[in-house]
Amino acid sequence: MSDQPRVEIYTKDDCSYCEKAKDLFDAKGIEYETYNVTGDDDLFEEMVERAEGRKTAPEVFIDDELVGGWDETSALDETGELDEKLGIERPDCEIVEHRRLLIAGTGIAGLTAAIYAGRSNNAPLVIEGDEPGGQLTLTTDVANYPGFPDGISGPELVNNMKAQARQFGAEFKNGIVTDVQRVSERAESRDAAHEAGASDRSFCVELTNGDLYTADAVIAASGASARTLGIPGEEELMGYGLSTCATCDGAFFRDEDMLVVGGGDAAMEEASFLTKFADTVYIAHRREEFRAEDYWIDRVHEHVEDGNIEIMKNTEVIEIHGSPEDGIDHATLVRNELGHPTDRLEDPETEEFDFEVGAVFFAIGHTPNTAYLEGTGVELDEEGYLQTRGGDGGGQTATGVEGIFGAGDVVDFHYQQAVTAAGMGSKAAIDADEYLEYLERERESELEETADVPAADD
Repeated sequence: MSDQPRVEIYTKDDCSYCEKAKDLFDAKGIEYETYNVTGDDDLFEEMVERAEGRKTAPEVFIDDELVGGWDETSALDETGELDEKLGIERPDCEIVEHRRLLIAGTGIAGLTAAIYAGRSNNAPLVIEGDEPGGQLTLTTDVANYPGFPDGISGPELVNNMKAQARQFGAEFKNGIVTDVQRVSERAESRDAAHEAGASDRSFCVELTNGDLYTADAVIAASGASARTLGIPGEEELMGYGLSTCATCDGAFFRDEDMLVVGGGDAAMEEASFLTKFADTVYIAHRREEFRAEDYWIDRVHEHVEDGNIEIMKNTEVIEIHGSPEDGIDHATLVRNELGHPTDRLEDPETEEFDFEVGAVFFAIGHTPNTAYLEGTGVELDEEGYLQTRGGDGGGQTATGVEGIFGAGDVVDFHYQQAVTAAGMGSKAAIDADEYLEYLERERESELEETADVPAADD
């Protein structure tokens, strides 16, 4: 494509966000050049200089203009600005198309649902979401997914499942769902929706780029996003030494002291991974006891015995110091032996101290991505997790709104395992298929009743 802008992407090995950036441009049919900085100091320094000091991958450039990393690139795509930069003309149609089933999210739950739905001849349209592949793409070693005795990387498992879903007729579209409404409740799109093949009971699904789809059923498998602390220095230093993905960015801070914030499985896994690169890895946890499973706690304690990890319990980070030019210099922490020290800042026993580190990684849980469902009438709990029927028998993944189903981390705040997400994804696809068959029977019945009505006398 000679008329397209020049797109360049700096990448590194084992970088899930780099793969997401490439997938985004592949989906748009845009050619690009990639530069892998792993093991190439000169190329790495070139990236840092061009990216105004940023030391994380990917870094995307369009016609020599810095777009940024995955977050910045995907944000531009949401608003449609990326298409403008690429010279892509957006379709000027109100409803792109009607589908029997739309799946929001491409984590393990969404991909499993896509596989099952495809095999049921429901030709699902799968919307990638703002984190294509979900949380598993941030995991380098999945050792507990059945069928892989030697383990498998998260990105490889996701890519295999995506290929399997495509094989059965699933179609993928890059984008983020921003709103879901009944066709009957969206007056401005109702006529166009009917022309596209939707009924009043169908759903009008809007993406952040403005595209509209209609679907007879929707599976919400949009997962959950990594949380941050909202502390001073966080916004300025995200990408300049502060990260929520150790596997993506850890290698950029080789031989530095690194701080991992959190006490669950993710924090233990990230701390263990970072020992490959760090001088010393420190774990700051606000309580005395870890929430991680014993397997990860045991691995961390092995690293502690080897001198690679040090644990700071009852400790929280309250500020991160540094600059985009020079990275992170140090962090300010507070400690109280009773735990949750930020709740005890006035306690004279709470100690505040500065701690020198070169990189900080947040691993403090996730927020469910359910905002786009708020106008549908589905029930959400206080944390925003989607409430489903549960119980025995069929329909376990059904929500309080007929035609909307939920699966994976968008529902499950307790187990949060790849295998349980897969199980929920299969249930959601089966439940959705039964619902779609029910709709089909109703339509056939209505047509029969219409056909049986005698014509009015002239």
